[in-house]
Amino acid sequence: MEKILITGGTGLVGQNLTKLLLKNGFGVNILTRSPEKNNEFKWDISENYIDKNAFENVTFIIHLAGAGIADERWTEKRKKIIIDSRVYSANLLFEKVKNLKIPLKKFISASATGFYGAITTEKIFIESDASASDFLGSVCQKWEDAAHQFEKLEIPVAILRTGIVLSKNGGALEKMKTPIISPLGSGEQYIPWIHIDDLCEMYTNAVQKESFTGVFNAVADNYQTSKTFSKSLAKSVGRIYLPIAVPGFLMKLIFGEMAKILLKGSRVSSKKILETGYKFKFPSLNSALKNLFK
Repeated sequence: MEKILITGGTGLVGQNLTKLLLKNGFGVNILTRSPEKNNEFKWDISENYIDKNAFENVTFIIHLAGAGIADERWTEKRKKIIIDSRVYSANLLFEKVKNLKIPLKKFISASATGFYGAITTEKIFIESDASASDFLGSVCQKWEDAAHQFEKLEIPVAILRTGIVLSKNGGALEKMKTPIISPLGSGEQYIPWIHIDDLCEMYTNAVQKESFTGVFNAVADNYQTSKTFSKSLAKSVGRIYLPIAVPGFLMKLIFGEMAKILLKGSRVSSKKILETGYKFKFPSLNSALKNLFK
């Protein structure tokens, strides 16, 4: 039985992915700051510590750990936490795998569509496009560079650049389900998105398929703007849709620099992952929302 070590395993994606992997017959170990279950092991990035027992019989690592991008205002302190929680954690994993000579078959890492920057443009971004020079682009580039260093150990690497993850419990939708739902700013910015079941299936494919290596955009092939997304969400959850957008200046006043990720957004191509043979369970926003709020 293959055993997989997951960082961020107690988070939204990690919990759902763990269930799917166990269902498919994989063993799962989880790294957490506060282990409680038999398959949970302690790690502490600030102390460069990982319980070496976490690596026992592990053949894959899925690196999901990272402080929430939209959880707090982007102070300099918060920016450092966002970067360190992704990059230093990957560096720590690399050092432990190298020093303990763990025979990994693959290192699989999360990334984000923020790689392409907080901008609104007619361009449809593909995996070979360069990273943006803004904060999000810089974070994602450093995050991915940290993952690619496993290739120095001749360990294949797969990276999933993820959009907004749609889930019934927690995540972005929980914050968006306000009593009155409206678009933000111009309402014309695109929102790359993916149903949590599709995302977890993609990670499972990355484990199961040897050829699943490289960088992939993990987003549905169904472009939505803030206006169309808000309207569909309001209908699905039985809330009032107000077509008058929340002003951009108000968003900036409330969220500061972080407002960029709410007010800007471009289309991201899913062509590459479709070419692997992946078939979306929820290819349209309506099908995804219907599943989540049926």
